[in-house]
Amino acid sequence: MPDPVSDSVPEGLSLGSDATPDPEWCRVAVRDVSRTFALTVDVLEEPMASEITLGYLLCRVPDTIEDTEQIPPDQQAGLLRRYEQALDPAAGATIGEFRAAVDRWLPPEADRSDDWRVVAAAPTVVATFAALPQSSREAIRPPVRELVDGMATFVDRYADAGGIRIQTKAELEEYCHYAAGTVGELITRLLAPAADPDRREIMENTAGSFARLLQLVNVAKDVYDDYTDENNVYLPAAWLAEEGVSQEEILAADNRAGVTRAVERTAALARAQLNAAGRYLAAMPLARGNTLAAWAVPYLLAVGTLRELEAAPGAALEDERVAVSRPEVFAVVEAVRRGDRSDVPHLRALIEREPLD
Repeated sequence: MPDPVSDSVPEGLSLGSDATPDPEWCRVAVRDVSRTFALTVDVLEEPMASEITLGYLLCRVPDTIEDTEQIPPDQQAGLLRRYEQALDPAAGATIGEFRAAVDRWLPPEADRSDDWRVVAAAPTVVATFAALPQSSREAIRPPVRELVDGMATFVDRYADAGGIRIQTKAELEEYCHYAAGTVGELITRLLAPAADPDRREIMENTAGSFARLLQLVNVAKDVYDDYTDENNVYLPAAWLAEEGVSQEEILAADNRAGVTRAVERTAALARAQLNAAGRYLAAMPLARGNTLAAWAVPYLLAVGTLRELEAAPGAALEDERVAVSRPEVFAVVEAVRRGDRSDVPHLRALIEREPLD
């Protein structure tokens, strides 16, 4: 099958110098930065495989900048907005200008993580994106720009705290929209042309739940890492206050019981998305290279992770990984590949009870 990425960069996006499309580098980069997301990309076919690869990498660049503690908040917000402008054909900014601005914050080349290598290669990512067909670019660009703008908004909002400090359930849902709901919109925009009106309406109404499920599972299980590695607290301050706990003391031993209850509330909020997320899977067309496995696998792994988290919510406050086992990951992948769409509810019910083997 021909590669959907063309060799020429169309007009309408200012790239600057040293910006050359490289689809193969981008495919490898996704596997390097996220083994979990690579499971999705690896089971997609063209053109969705290239579109989702580029959409993911475009989002990974600002995500890395938002998450680091090495860049002062005002500089983070400035870099995020410069990046967003580079994605706006009307802004006249170039991705080369963003790359020059971020250069001072990049770790030495020998010390760069896979995430920072993607940031350093932002011109390659954007040039490869710019070589996609126009219809693909028009589907991907708006939700990515909204994600970047939302990240900059939250960085600005909590600049004085040095890290994000979610205050309420409503603000947690706002954050999840920017961080994940925009990605759900991206997927839906790519698939909508292949869906009949009824399926399209269901997808538009449930895409947010599908995305929020995955994001809220991460929020609930990664409390320790988010605080110690990134100085971010996504457990709402209002929930913690009900337990007599401040956000700066979430890992204190004396507060474990109260913070665990906040973790449980976050997990419950994630669980509340499961039914609508299942309807999203049932409605999405298996066309344009889209496959059931690409999205049913992360959905079912989220179900399994919720099972593990609900069994031991306090583990989210420790330096250990809350996740399904590797054998269960393989079992889920194989079960989805062997089955069809009608099997997903049955698999969900099995995984909610016990690990799939």
